[in-house]
Amino acid sequence: MSIEETRSDFHLLMDEVKSDLLRMGAHVAEGISAVTVALLAGDIDAAAAIGTADDELDLLSIEAEEKCVRMLALQQPVAVDLRTILTDLRMISEIERSGDLVSNISKAIGRLRGVELEPRLRGLLDRMCEQAVRLTTLAIDAYADRDAGLASALGDLDDRLDELHNDFLDTVFASRGDRILTTQQAVQLAVIGRFYERIGDHAVNVGERVQYLVTGVLPEHTGATRARARREESS
Repeated sequence: MSIEETRSDFHLLMDEVKSDLLRMGAHVAEGISAVTVALLAGDIDAAAAIGTADDELDLLSIEAEEKCVRMLALQQPVAVDLRTILTDLRMISEIERSGDLVSNISKAIGRLRGVELEPRLRGLLDRMCEQAVRLTTLAIDAYADRDAGLASALGDLDDRLDELHNDFLDTVFASRGDRILTTQQAVQLAVIGRFYERIGDHAVNVGERVQYLVTGVLPEHTGATRARARREESS
C-alpha cells in the first residue's frame, strides 16, 4: 500500500470515528429523554427496552475503539492527529458511561413500581432531564464543531444541574419525612438523581477533552504544573 493510500485510509477511519461519536452522543441524549418519560409513567416495558438499547451503544463504542487502534497501527500519528485519537478514545469512554447511567435509571424504574411521585418531584425530574440532555447535546456539538469556547462553558451549565440535583434530594427526603415515601423508595430516588447528575459530569469531561483537542491544554495541566514545581523544590 502506498503512502498516499495509507494516509487516505487513516483519514477515512478518523471520519468514521467522528461519525460514531456523534451517533453515540445522539443515542445517549435520546435515551435520557426516553428513560425520563418511562420513569414518570412507571412504564416497566419501556424501561426494559431502554436497557436493551444500551447494547447498541456498547457495540458502537467497541467498534469506535477498534478503529482508533487501527489508526494508531496504520501510522504513527503526531501533533493534531494524535490529539484527535486520544480525545476520541476518552470520549468513547465518557459517552458510553453516560449510556450506562441511562440504563441504570431504566433498571431502577422496576424497583419503584407503584410509587406515585408528587408534582414537585416530577417537575424536578423533568428539569434534570432537560438539563442533562442539553449538556450532552452541547458537548457533542462542541466536539463536532471543534468549539473550545462552547466546551469551556459546559462547567457553568453543569452547575445548574447540580443545583437541581440538590433540590431534588431535599424534596425526596422531605417526602420521606412526611411519610409520602418509604425509606427504600427515597433511597432509590436519591440514587436516580445521582445518575442524572453524573451524566452532566461526563458531558463536562467531554468538554474538557474538546478543549484539549483544540488547544492542547487540559484543565488538569495547571494543577500538574504546580505539583511538578513543588516536587522539584523539595528534591
